[in-house]
Amino acid sequence: MLADQYFLIAHEDRTGRSRLHPRATGLGLAAALLGELVLEGRIGITDGDLVILDRHPPTDALAHDILDLLIAQPQHRDVRVWLAFLSQDAAIRVGERLSRLGAVEAVTRRRMLSTETLYMPNTAAQRNAAAWAPARLANLLVRGIGMSTSDRVLIGLVAATGLTRHVLYDFEMHRHAFHSLPSAVGSLPGDLRELVEITETSVGSVLTVGRR
Repeated sequence: MLADQYFLIAHEDRTGRSRLHPRATGLGLAAALLGELVLEGRIGITDGDLVILDRHPPTDALAHDILDLLIAQPQHRDVRVWLAFLSQDAAIRVGERLSRLGAVEAVTRRRMLSTETLYMPNTAAQRNAAAWAPARLANLLVRGIGMSTSDRVLIGLVAATGLTRHVLYDFEMHRHAFHSLPSAVGSLPGDLRELVEITETSVGSVLTVGRR
């Protein structure tokens, strides 16, 4: 699933912590969850607004929940509003989905006045799978082979949220991949390209406010 792959790229496999500011990671995950519904033909995006295209529930429980939420709030159609709303607990919800799949484990740690639950790979197999997520994406870009629409959306969200350097970490080795990025994103269907662009703008706004 798109959001699962983004989650694995966006979090340190050894600590379970976000590589980005948590709000940026939340927006990226929220966009990925909406992207899953676009890819399944359940919703579309036009001029910054969400449009329900198919009300039939997806097979995935989390995607089903998100679609139900969108259908139940017809007065809210601005993609930016939904990104902000879904970003609040997207990391938890995607982490739980990955936990159910056996890709990560929930680890609760005590802090001074509270507890914190992180979703992280604990076994060798889980860590290898987590490390493969960014390596696979880098390999696709370096080799320049045909990429699925889902992979191109993932690349777009990685770039939009500031994760590119965690995927393409060696400029010399990944030189060709950097040149492939714009065309990979630019070749997306209009609604998915718009989702990536709105996500980039939303992340920029959040980080700008945070620096004030």
